[in-house]
Amino acid sequence: MQKIILSTNNEKKLSEIETLLHDLPIQTVAQSKLNIGQAEEPFGTFIENALAKARFAAKASNLPSIADDSGLCVDVLNGKPGILSARFSGEGGNDKKNNIKLLELLKNEKNRRAHYYCAIVFITSCDDPQPIIAEGIWQGEILSSPRGKNGFGYDPIFMDFKTDLSAAELDFNLKNKISHRGQALQKLKHKLRILYGE
Repeated sequence: MQKIILSTNNEKKLSEIETLLHDLPIQTVAQSKLNIGQAEEPFGTFIENALAKARFAAKASNLPSIADDSGLCVDVLNGKPGILSARFSGEGGNDKKNNIKLLELLKNEKNRRAHYYCAIVFITSCDDPQPIIAEGIWQGEILSSPRGKNGFGYDPIFMDFKTDLSAAELDFNLKNKISHRGQALQKLKHKLRILYGE
């Protein structure tokens, strides 16, 4: 069974990825289990940052790797927080501070349309010239106050258009089907199934 490293230290993100890939003939290992640190994310696009993380983990582990870069893009803020979603309130910020900052910026805005975006990358080695890239987009809008107890990041203030529920109110399995990461992982899963012959 092929062992593949997951290049993230975010426990909730790990859980989402492992749940969606569990029925493939692969064994996923979190990079933290191999004492691999956090990669730099110096680029201006999600895809470039996902590739940087995947290459970093593959080089450190000598294993194929999967990495994602994702974030929330708000129309009226020209796509911000975007690639800075996790650090929107500054270094040392957290989900709560990020949410507070975003709600403050939008308090007088009528246009609250936003989407989550995810780029997931799979590489067989750190110098793989043919990375597999899968993307997902989840459309919605920003609520005026948090709702729900599930999820992480901006989930309590992001409302899914199809259900009118915040991402933090959604059942875990439903969220995995419709979310940006869920969409990208389903596409990646299809390609991995071809690659590993199931």
